Amino acid sequence: MSATTAPRSVSVRPALPADEEALGELDRSTWSTLHAVVPRPRPPYDPFFDERHRPEDFLVAEAATEAGAESSAGSGGTSVAGYIRLVPSTPLACNAHVRQIQGLAVAAWARGAGVGRTLLRAAFAEARRQGAERITLRVLGHNTPARALYASEGFAVEGVLSGEFFLHGRYVDDVLMGRSLAP
Repeated sequence: MSATTAPRSVSVRPALPADEEALGELDRSTWSTLHAVVPRPRPPYDPFFDERHRPEDFLVAEAATEAGAESSAGSGGTSVAGYIRLVPSTPLACNAHVRQIQGLAVAAWARGAGVGRTLLRAAFAEARRQGAERITLRVLGHNTPARALYASEGFAVEGVLSGEFFLHGRYVDDVLMGRSLAP
């Protein structure tokens, strides 16, 4: 990534219904066998937001970019650089102290600039604001970059479902990770 494509600054905000098109495009453009357990999306595309994926479940990273950036603001400006989905782990009252990350995506042009880390930290703050004391996630065993990021932000492996998925001709582990949100 050259200096002209790197984000200059990153901010995080709650998603808005108007973000649907940008988040849908980001989601499709970041699809990868490294993390996906569903087939590659094909047109006609399902809506990004639905009854299970509401705007209020997402935080959006916006990046100020230099002119000539490979973002949707190609002439410079602010573009959606990523998102993270944060939801209650279960609907049970006895589990209300836990939030789960169920999706993290960073645009190719914004990778390596701290966008994923910024989104994680924003999710920690939002989970605390919601009263959570723990945060969890699931990641495919072969997704080494994501696992390294999560570990660097305090997540520990709390379980492994060996061979949970059969993807592209091989069995893949589902790794359960979690961390406390205590200060």
